Amino acid sequence: MAKRSILWFRRDLRLADNPALMAAGADGREVIPVFIVDPTFASSGAPRLAYLHDCLGSLDASIRERSDTGLVIRHGDPVVVIPALAAELDADEVFVARDYSPYGRQRDTSVRSVLSQTGRTLQGVGSPYAVMPGSVTKDDGNPYAVFTPFSKRWRTIGWDAPSDEPGGDFRWLGAGAAGIGADSLGVRPDPGIELPAAGEEAAHDLWSNFLPDGVDDYPDQRNLPAASGTSKLSPALKWGTVHPRQLLADLDASGAGRKGHTVFSSELAWREFYADVLFQRPRTSWENLNPKMDAMPVDTDAAARQRFDRWSAGQTGFGIVDAGMKQLAATGWMHNRVRMIVASFLVKDLHLPWQWGARWFMRHLIDGDLASNNHGWQWAAGTGTDAAPYFRVFNPHLQQERYDPDGEYVARWVPDPVEPMLDHHAERDEALRRLKSLPAR
Repeated sequence: MAKRSILWFRRDLRLADNPALMAAGADGREVIPVFIVDPTFASSGAPRLAYLHDCLGSLDASIRERSDTGLVIRHGDPVVVIPALAAELDADEVFVARDYSPYGRQRDTSVRSVLSQTGRTLQGVGSPYAVMPGSVTKDDGNPYAVFTPFSKRWRTIGWDAPSDEPGGDFRWLGAGAAGIGADSLGVRPDPGIELPAAGEEAAHDLWSNFLPDGVDDYPDQRNLPAASGTSKLSPALKWGTVHPRQLLADLDASGAGRKGHTVFSSELAWREFYADVLFQRPRTSWENLNPKMDAMPVDTDAAARQRFDRWSAGQTGFGIVDAGMKQLAATGWMHNRVRMIVASFLVKDLHLPWQWGARWFMRHLIDGDLASNNHGWQWAAGTGTDAAPYFRVFNPHLQQERYDPDGEYVARWVPDPVEPMLDHHAERDEALRRLKSLPAR
């Protein structure tokens, strides 16, 4: 009987340019495509789970188009399920794209240990990043704490060219083949919103429509929330229906060195920078990277909760803040410039912990990614690496005047504005007073 491998899909829900998939099928091996519905998914909000459901449906359909088998779905703790499935199907190797998140690293270490007890292996090949976290270091081997030097070294390291999807001789062995059962993925959660198209083909369609003109216009349009100035590929990057290496290759092929291409690739570098920070300092997922900021006074009482409720409902009375929160609730996505504005407002006008806002985003964003989301919040809060200093407080009125000068974005999402809940200038002064109260170190 031919040797068998399991390809355990996680954040790489595509067939093209999937190094782990190609490695699993090397030497004529039969490949069993698997996805595990992990109980930890319960902490995700319905929009992201529904989008994941659609990505998996698209992946299953793609596999079925190329074979007479489909994606194998199992439910439960991967530490239990993967070794049991490998034994059931007589697969001696399990291939994955490496996961660099704190939970993913712990999970994979446990799975590898259990597999080894029966002589089986877990093989990590590739990752969701163009350059794997931990690879970009200073000459002395230490990690970077500031984005600009990180990005310069990141570019010099470079990345492999993307590869094609498996050819027609690839040997799939999935659901419906050889008696392999296919558990149901489960009922698609009702996201309460209309989600964008999901899956590999949808991601490439979105990119091919944006690349010709959108990238060149990106430097001027990306901060204008009323414009279609961003690619909106963050959900696809989150779930790996497109790999950043594929985008970078297209950028190089279509106009390397042009300003728009450089600016867009820098945004991909930010994503990789935050992944590297989380890999190097796992505690920063929910703790301040800068320990000095642990002493910053924040409000957590009942009145603070009431202020948070108004913020999360888009009822602060500050147009661009409320528009962002309404956009999030209605679409599962928020424009990046507006994310910074609403984050600054929560921390420095409402004096609330950044973790409250980060958790709200992770529950509601379809592109919710722990590294990018939580370190983006730390940037806004002035607690993280490469941070906007705490004394830099976004004025929501001036931000709206600059980035939504015609009021189009605010009018779209906030047709019936409410009275402002606070005086921004007074709360800015209060934020600075709290900063000055910190003990000198």
